[in-house]
Amino acid sequence: MGFGVSLGHMQGAKQCSESLGNDKGISQCLMSMQTVGVMQGGERNSAARLGPGQPPVELIRRREARWLEMTSHWEKAMARRYKKVKVLCRKGIPSSMRARCWPLLCGGQASMDRNLGKYQELEQSPGDPQWLETIEKDIHRQFPFHEMFLSPEGHGQRGLLQLLKAYTLYRPREGYCQAQGPVAALLLMHMPAEQAFWCLVQISERYLPGYYSPEMEAVLLDGEVFVALLRRVCPKAYKHLQKHGVGPLLYVTEWFLCLYSRTLPFPTVLRIWDAFLSEGVKVLFRVGLVLVRLALGSSEKLRDCTGVVETLEKLRNIPARLLQEDTLMAEVHDMAVSDRDVERECRVQLAKLRKTRPDFGCRLERRLPNAKAIFDAQQLEDAQQPGKGSHPASTFLIPEIVVNPPPPHPKEQRRKKPDTRGKTFHVGQRPVLSLIPAGREGEDPGPTKRNSAPYLDTYF
Repeated sequence: MGFGVSLGHMQGAKQCSESLGNDKGISQCLMSMQTVGVMQGGERNSAARLGPGQPPVELIRRREARWLEMTSHWEKAMARRYKKVKVLCRKGIPSSMRARCWPLLCGGQASMDRNLGKYQELEQSPGDPQWLETIEKDIHRQFPFHEMFLSPEGHGQRGLLQLLKAYTLYRPREGYCQAQGPVAALLLMHMPAEQAFWCLVQISERYLPGYYSPEMEAVLLDGEVFVALLRRVCPKAYKHLQKHGVGPLLYVTEWFLCLYSRTLPFPTVLRIWDAFLSEGVKVLFRVGLVLVRLALGSSEKLRDCTGVVETLEKLRNIPARLLQEDTLMAEVHDMAVSDRDVERECRVQLAKLRKTRPDFGCRLERRLPNAKAIFDAQQLEDAQQPGKGSHPASTFLIPEIVVNPPPPHPKEQRRKKPDTRGKTFHVGQRPVLSLIPAGREGEDPGPTKRNSAPYLDTYF
């Protein structure tokens, strides 16, 4: 778990973000990133010496160049090429680009630009002593073997304390949740404190609203949704969990609240975050379903699980070879669970919970499904309130589309009626020869049978 991005990596990413305005800046940024190493397991790997299982250097450089070009025209990419962005996120964002891509994906960069100076104001405020005491007790537990959080007086622990304190001031009703510690710590490994703060705000309010509130109703709802999806995806594991009374909150809570940062190998966690910030909460469900299937998906795996303790132990000790990032993420993206499936199950389970708990106040409309929905929501807010805050209105506004019906085709135009003024029409009856012999004089001949219809004689 002691993996992360070094300070030199963060400085290089910051220099890149300041020089993306033109092609010269992009080329300089690419040259600077070639000299930046990534800290993994305490060993600095240079660009020319990658560990086993890593993609070739040339492929990494091509991906970095692609992301640099895309992020320099981010509004255009999200408005017109979101599917391409999603595909690139599934392949994995280069380590040197996460500091720039994550805030753009989750909308943290736009929120920071819209609230300039807000984080500094919160950071300088004293804060609630009760929350500060609770946060200080948890600081040393966040990635204790990472070089950034080794010293209690180091910049890592002090920065994490200030970030979490700022969130308690920004959202005093929610305050501090212990599960926010590892999420904020992982963000701090990749970006400055201000960017990490606004990314934490976006995750807490846009991706996972209600997760870190005192009631944690959204976690309870998603636990029931997870069980419903598991019943369809892996019936064998579902029946086993139901048989032994292993509820979803016994294992899903830590997975979802901490975004798997305390469960899986660090490289795999980063790949999950790449997909999560792009595609939303659907990724958390897919990863959880894959983990349960890997641990409990066959009769052989269930042979030793005779109770709750053995089942939970099985979920905690999945073989490491199955959790390697490329192997796991391939199964995650193949999992047949869509946004529509998650939304439908959320509505069904919410209706069930409200029958048993009428005061259940979780609201589904607060959660946005993916980065594209967050981008569209922020663009709409900028268009509706262009003068609010210090952030100027975006130049790329959502266009208003007016569709006019096409003109009728000449052949489809209605045929012009003939001019009949001054004309005379006569309706006549053709003489019909009766097939019945004529009757005697004075007898009623009766109805005459005809073998033709009346016709219209027209004289002009």
